[in-house]
Amino acid sequence: MKQTVRLHNILLPIWLLWIFPQVWLIVIPGNLIIDCLVLFLCLLALRCREKGAVMKKLWWRFWLLGFAADAVGVLWMVLGWLLYLPLGRGWENTVGHISHNPSAHPAAFLWTLIAVGLAGVCIFAFDLRAMHRCIGLSNREKRRIALTMAVITAPWLFFIPMY
Repeated sequence: MKQTVRLHNILLPIWLLWIFPQVWLIVIPGNLIIDCLVLFLCLLALRCREKGAVMKKLWWRFWLLGFAADAVGVLWMVLGWLLYLPLGRGWENTVGHISHNPSAHPAAFLWTLIAVGLAGVCIFAFDLRAMHRCIGLSNREKRRIALTMAVITAPWLFFIPMY
Protein backbone atom coordinates (compact mmCIF):
# COMPACT_ATOMS: atom_id res chain seq x y z
CA MET A 1 0.00 0.00 0.00
CA LYS A 2 1.33 3.42 -0.97
CA GLN A 3 1.95 5.81 1.93
CA THR A 4 0.68 9.31 1.32
CA VAL A 5 2.32 12.42 2.69
CA ARG A 6 0.03 15.27 3.61
CA LEU A 7 1.21 18.82 3.86
CA HIS A 8 -1.66 20.61 5.53
CA ASN A 9 0.04 23.99 5.42
CA ILE A 10 0.93 23.92 1.74
CA LEU A 11 -1.77 26.59 1.29
CA LEU A 12 0.05 29.01 3.60
CA PRO A 13 2.26 30.67 0.95
CA ILE A 14 -0.62 30.97 -1.53
CA TRP A 15 -2.95 32.21 1.19
CA LEU A 16 -0.33 34.65 2.42
CA LEU A 17 0.30 36.07 -1.06
CA TRP A 18 -3.40 36.41 -1.73
CA ILE A 19 -4.37 38.05 1.55
CA PHE A 20 -1.11 39.83 2.46
CA PRO A 21 -2.00 43.35 1.27
CA GLN A 22 -5.43 43.39 2.86
CA VAL A 23 -4.21 41.97 6.16
CA TRP A 24 -1.38 44.45 6.56
CA LEU A 25 -3.70 47.35 5.83
CA ILE A 26 -5.69 46.31 8.90
CA VAL A 27 -2.90 44.94 11.12
CA ILE A 28 -0.53 47.91 10.96
CA PRO A 29 -2.95 50.68 12.01
CA GLY A 30 -4.87 48.33 14.33
CA ASN A 31 -1.70 47.37 16.15
CA LEU A 32 -0.69 51.03 16.37
CA ILE A 33 -4.05 52.02 17.84
CA ILE A 34 -4.01 49.21 20.39
CA ASP A 35 -0.41 49.87 21.47
CA CYS A 36 -1.00 53.62 21.81
CA LEU A 37 -4.27 53.09 23.67
CA VAL A 38 -2.73 50.63 26.15
CA LEU A 39 0.24 52.93 26.71
CA PHE A 40 -2.01 55.96 27.20
CA LEU A 41 -4.30 54.09 29.62
CA CYS A 42 -1.26 52.90 31.58
CA LEU A 43 -0.03 56.48 31.86
CA LEU A 44 -3.49 57.57 33.01
CA ALA A 45 -3.68 54.80 35.60
CA LEU A 46 -0.21 55.67 36.90
CA ARG A 47 -1.18 59.38 37.00
CA CYS A 48 1.88 60.34 34.99
CA ARG A 49 2.23 64.11 34.75
CA GLU A 50 4.10 64.10 31.44
CA LYS A 51 1.77 61.90 29.40
CA GLY A 52 2.31 63.81 26.16
CA ALA A 53 6.09 63.76 26.34
CA VAL A 54 6.19 60.07 27.25
CA MET A 55 3.69 59.16 24.51
CA LYS A 56 5.66 61.18 21.95
CA LYS A 57 8.86 59.38 22.87
CA LEU A 58 7.56 55.82 23.20
CA TRP A 59 4.61 55.18 20.87
CA TRP A 60 6.62 54.31 17.76
CA ARG A 61 9.17 52.26 19.72
CA PHE A 62 6.48 50.16 21.38
CA TRP A 63 4.76 49.70 18.04
CA LEU A 64 7.85 48.52 16.14
CA LEU A 65 9.20 46.43 19.00
CA GLY A 66 5.77 44.81 19.34
CA PHE A 67 6.07 43.56 15.77
CA ALA A 68 9.55 42.21 16.54
CA ALA A 69 8.24 40.40 19.62
CA ASP A 70 5.33 38.95 17.64
CA ALA A 71 7.87 37.71 15.09
CA VAL A 72 9.54 35.68 17.85
CA GLY A 73 6.21 33.99 18.53
CA VAL A 74 5.67 33.39 14.82
CA LEU A 75 9.11 31.80 14.56
CA TRP A 76 8.20 29.45 17.42
CA MET A 77 5.01 28.49 15.57
CA VAL A 78 6.96 27.92 12.35
CA LEU A 79 9.42 25.75 14.28
CA GLY A 80 6.52 23.61 15.45
CA TRP A 81 5.28 23.26 11.89
CA LEU A 82 8.77 22.37 10.63
CA LEU A 83 9.14 19.74 13.35
CA TYR A 84 5.76 18.36 12.35
CA LEU A 85 6.70 17.83 8.69
CA PRO A 86 9.18 14.94 9.14
CA LEU A 87 6.93 13.17 11.65
CA GLY A 88 4.54 12.37 8.85
CA ARG A 89 1.61 10.01 9.11
CA GLY A 90 -0.14 9.51 12.41
CA TRP A 91 0.66 12.92 13.83
CA GLU A 92 -2.06 14.80 11.97
CA ASN A 93 -4.32 14.80 15.02
CA THR A 94 -1.70 16.04 17.47
CA VAL A 95 1.18 18.33 16.58
CA GLY A 96 -0.26 19.12 13.16
CA HIS A 97 -2.91 21.25 14.83
CA ILE A 98 -0.28 23.78 15.90
CA SER A 99 -0.79 25.88 12.83
CA HIS A 100 -4.44 25.04 12.20
CA ASN A 101 -6.45 24.73 15.37
CA PRO A 102 -4.56 24.97 18.68
CA SER A 103 -7.60 24.02 20.73
CA ALA A 104 -7.98 20.69 18.90
CA HIS A 105 -5.19 18.96 20.82
CA PRO A 106 -3.46 19.64 24.18
CA ALA A 107 0.04 19.50 22.62
CA ALA A 108 -0.94 22.08 20.00
CA PHE A 109 -2.53 24.27 22.68
CA LEU A 110 0.61 24.08 24.81
CA TRP A 111 2.86 24.88 21.84
CA THR A 112 0.73 27.90 20.96
CA LEU A 113 0.65 29.02 24.60
CA ILE A 114 4.45 28.90 24.65
CA ALA A 115 4.54 31.04 21.47
CA VAL A 116 2.25 33.64 23.03
CA GLY A 117 4.30 33.52 26.25
CA LEU A 118 7.58 33.97 24.38
CA ALA A 119 6.17 36.94 22.50
CA GLY A 120 4.87 38.38 25.78
CA VAL A 121 8.26 38.02 27.47
CA CYS A 122 9.88 39.69 24.45
CA ILE A 123 7.35 42.53 24.57
CA PHE A 124 8.15 43.03 28.25
CA ALA A 125 11.91 43.01 27.68
CA PHE A 126 11.81 45.16 24.54
CA ASP A 127 9.47 47.75 26.04
CA LEU A 128 11.45 47.93 29.26
CA ARG A 129 14.59 48.52 27.20
CA ALA A 130 12.78 51.16 25.10
CA MET A 131 11.91 53.06 28.29
CA HIS A 132 15.47 52.89 29.58
CA ARG A 133 16.16 56.59 28.94
CA CYS A 134 12.64 57.84 29.53
CA ILE A 135 13.07 60.45 32.27
CA GLY A 136 9.37 61.02 33.00
CA LEU A 137 8.86 57.57 34.56
CA SER A 138 10.20 55.83 37.65
CA ASN A 139 11.63 52.31 37.40
CA ARG A 140 8.51 50.91 39.07
CA GLU A 141 6.26 52.67 36.53
CA LYS A 142 8.41 51.41 33.66
CA ARG A 143 8.07 47.81 34.87
CA ARG A 144 4.31 48.20 35.30
CA ILE A 145 3.88 49.65 31.82
CA ALA A 146 6.07 46.94 30.24
CA LEU A 147 4.16 44.20 32.07
CA THR A 148 0.78 45.63 31.09
CA MET A 149 1.88 45.94 27.46
CA ALA A 150 3.17 42.36 27.53
CA VAL A 151 -0.04 40.88 28.90
CA ILE A 152 -2.52 42.90 26.85
CA THR A 153 -0.71 43.13 23.51
CA ALA A 154 0.65 39.57 23.38
CA PRO A 155 -0.42 37.79 20.17
CA TRP A 156 -3.52 36.14 21.62
CA LEU A 157 -4.89 35.78 18.08
CA PHE A 158 -2.59 32.77 17.64
CA PHE A 159 -5.35 30.81 19.35
CA ILE A 160 -7.93 31.55 16.65
CA PRO A 161 -8.36 28.49 14.41
CA MET A 162 -7.49 28.88 10.75
CA TYR A 163 -10.34 26.62 9.62
